[in-house]
Amino acid sequence: MNFEWPVRVYYEDTDSGGVVFYANYLKFMERARTEFLRHLGFEQDELIEQHNTIFAVRSVQLDYNSPARFNDQLVVTAKLIEVKKASMLFEQKIFRIDQQDTALCQGEIRIACLHADIFKPRAIPEAIMEVARVD
Repeated sequence: MNFEWPVRVYYEDTDSGGVVFYANYLKFMERARTEFLRHLGFEQDELIEQHNTIFAVRSVQLDYNSPARFNDQLVVTAKLIEVKKASMLFEQKIFRIDQQDTALCQGEIRIACLHADIFKPRAIPEAIMEVARVD
């Protein structure tokens, strides 16, 4: 499943040169992963309350290819490429909405599943495993 989430670049997302500050690409990707979970039927606050589960970024590898600029309309993708007992690996890309043949930024983000109360690794809840698919 290749999930897509639209994002518009606001002035606050840019640096003094008018391009998206590098760390903000990670924020855009985080939002897309959150919306991906929501699309699958899981709200993060409910995961804490009902499953004592949170997800945290374990590792990130990104390539910045071309800058996004103020007021650009972007598409952020989130594709699940690996599911393990206590982690998921996402491939994520950011494109201009009208130029989806060239990624502005792309990378792989590993998400760890943790006990919400003690921040130790735990198995991904079965309810999520049932719907998490790797294409």
